[in-house]
Amino acid sequence: MTLGHGEVMTRREARAAQTSGAPTGDSTPPRSPRERPRVSPIGVLGELFITAGVVVLLFIGWQQWFNDLVVGQQLHQEGIAQSQQWSAGTPDVAPAVEPSPDPPPVAARAGLTERFAWLIVPRFGDDYFRPIAEGTSTTTVLNRNNLGHYPDTTMPGEEGNFAIAAHRKAYGGNLEHIGELRAGDHIYVETPAGWYRYSFRNLEYVQPSGVGVLNAVPQTQLAADAQYITLTSCNPFFSTAERIIAYGVFDGWFPREGGAPDEIADTVRVG
Repeated sequence: MTLGHGEVMTRREARAAQTSGAPTGDSTPPRSPRERPRVSPIGVLGELFITAGVVVLLFIGWQQWFNDLVVGQQLHQEGIAQSQQWSAGTPDVAPAVEPSPDPPPVAARAGLTERFAWLIVPRFGDDYFRPIAEGTSTTTVLNRNNLGHYPDTTMPGEEGNFAIAAHRKAYGGNLEHIGELRAGDHIYVETPAGWYRYSFRNLEYVQPSGVGVLNAVPQTQLAADAQYITLTSCNPFFSTAERIIAYGVFDGWFPREGGAPDEIADTVRVG
């Protein structure tokens, strides 16, 4: 079949020409089908490792940051509820500006794993309100979002060393900011009777075997007839290579009937 000048081959004619082997006017050779890439077991394994790594990183981020944020907010609400329960039946008064001149009572000891007090540290933020439980077991105390009291150390209101431990990250990150404390910062311990106030003195870094920090008089050349608080945690982050220690000295007592200290009134929302 021959095309005259100006004529156009129809689709039907083109298909007929292709079937008969006649040229259609298109000299482009047909394309060969694209070959599919071969799948390598090593490549599949590599992709699986990459995916697993991303999942692990996301989990760590969730546990170490977002989860601490969520748990911290939850603990703050629990602390408010506990403080209000302890204050039930006491008259509403304005926040206290000065501590009581009376000596503080000695806080009652609790059973192992039992919460008996709450820690409040203004330097750590207005929403920092963390529970203290008896004992320092990782599984039954620290991993339950608590700070743990060393049973062989004294109690608030008692001469000697009230020592507690906590994680720096995860499970609330209760001592994440311990390294940010500055001389003179106040540390409060709330019990049913009221609030014990300590003034931060200094930081110290020790080996895990440095149990002298738990002595009745900590190993920092402090006076022998005073009341102390010692906060202990691991250092650096995500490591147990050493311990970071924060020492405070008792400097005031605020009985519950006199109102919460003005410095932490917004945190406990009492009075």
